[in-house]
Amino acid sequence: MARREGEVTETLLKKSTENRGEDRDGLGMKEKVWRESKKLWVVAGPAIFTRFSTSGLSLISQAFIGHLGSTELAAYSITLTVLLRFSNGILLGMASALETLCGQAYGAKQYHMLGIYLQRSWIVLTGCTICLMPIYIFAGPILLALGQEERLVRVARIIALWVIGINISFVPSFTCQMFLQAQSKNKIIAYVAAVSLGVHVFLSWLLVVHFDFGIAGAMTSSLVAHWLPNIAQVLFVTCGGCTETWRGFSWLAFKDLWPVFKLSVSSGGMIWYDFLIFSPGKSINIHQRHKYIFTSHTNTFVDHVVVEKF
Repeated sequence: MARREGEVTETLLKKSTENRGEDRDGLGMKEKVWRESKKLWVVAGPAIFTRFSTSGLSLISQAFIGHLGSTELAAYSITLTVLLRFSNGILLGMASALETLCGQAYGAKQYHMLGIYLQRSWIVLTGCTICLMPIYIFAGPILLALGQEERLVRVARIIALWVIGINISFVPSFTCQMFLQAQSKNKIIAYVAAVSLGVHVFLSWLLVVHFDFGIAGAMTSSLVAHWLPNIAQVLFVTCGGCTETWRGFSWLAFKDLWPVFKLSVSSGGMIWYDFLIFSPGKSINIHQRHKYIFTSHTNTFVDHVVVEKF
């Protein structure tokens, strides 16, 4: 049959592959996977190292406190694995809400809102930290109710008061990490975390081994090591490291706190449960055999940190 005049003879689906990513940029599947993996590690790598460093601080303290005696080691371990882990899960979960808010604001190019969200998160998490303080103040009765020995509880009660300062340090630590991670500026966190590890090892040796200050020396070193990176992060954020996203302190931080609180609580509940499921088993191990504490703590935090940061 003769073709009609003006009839379209071109096929609707062209065989050209110009819209396929591998032809447009000249990369195959392996190269693309490698390129995307590098982008992922730019953000996840410093975050993983930072979490390793933070958890490593407690391991270093355990190593030095272990020289003081099995009772001191057990008291320190149960304070961290039961009391501190309980509040740590809540605060980290609530801070993850800031990661969501900052990621959305940064993607929408509303850069000024990141600083506002950071300040709101400071307010919400500080209030939560104050509410969690009775856990440490009344650590003695709590641990006795869990079935711990009285001689262990006497030491743990002293350590719990020191741990209050560590718990407060999580507020600027977690929030600044989420704030900087949303902008892919979390390399600074890894640098200061590495420095704090070295400082903690030196101070622990100096105060515990050389001067023989015992638990007070170990906890003083731990407090310094936890607060040192926080001070560096806050100075980096507020003193020119984030000019686009930090416009100074604002009264807007006190506005719309309720939606931020609700989002923080919902996020905190999920991660808190993930943290909490490890604590009862550790508590039983501590009550039965002190010598397995260090290994138990090491094995659990290694797998958890890597998965969490990815």
